[in-house]
Amino acid sequence: MPMISNDWLPALKPEFGKDYYKELYKFINNEYHSRVIYPPADDIFNALHLTPLKEVKVLVLGQDPYHEPGQAHGLSFSVQPGQDIPPSLVNIYSELHEDLGCYVPNNGYLKKWADQGVLLLNTVLTVRAHAANSHKGRGWEKFTDAIIRALNEQDRPIVYLLWGRPAQSKIEMLNNPKHLILTAPHPSPLSAYRGFFGCKHFSKCNEFLMANGIEPIDWQIENI
Repeated sequence: MPMISNDWLPALKPEFGKDYYKELYKFINNEYHSRVIYPPADDIFNALHLTPLKEVKVLVLGQDPYHEPGQAHGLSFSVQPGQDIPPSLVNIYSELHEDLGCYVPNNGYLKKWADQGVLLLNTVLTVRAHAANSHKGRGWEKFTDAIIRALNEQDRPIVYLLWGRPAQSKIEMLNNPKHLILTAPHPSPLSAYRGFFGCKHFSKCNEFLMANGIEPIDWQIENI
């Protein structure tokens, strides 16, 4: 696994010495040497590399990486350029269009969001090819909980976009009065119609940031 070298390191360093992380490290190392695993090993911590702790304005919490070739690159909901836009992201784009008037782009590459302070985090950071949730319960959840706790301790406004029950299960960890928690059903085609569509999370997020003197997120992903 790649090293974390920015300001996430002091916040997460205690995790590396814990028994669960040592077991997780051994498991993941063996998986990459014996199976096809996504994302590429160098991309596992891309969410942290691209969005330093001090720059996080928004957390978007996904579940686990896409499990087909060429898709996952370490950012939740995002796919690499040239890949088809996944169904959940199609629905996110649809809500963005209705909420903020963003046009629907021809790609699902969300690095622009990460570069602006949107932490695109999955609760599980790796997956076997063609096998969703195959690394669930191996220890990643404890590590990403430590990331969420570090965010909760930040003494500045942060917005959490928690879509679906797994993401919303983290609410009990969040008790900072300076932070805003927005919840909705998951944007998956199975549930988006239950309240993700029309949630207006993107405009609500930006209104909160601006009310606190913080530059809003430009949510428009451009065509490639």
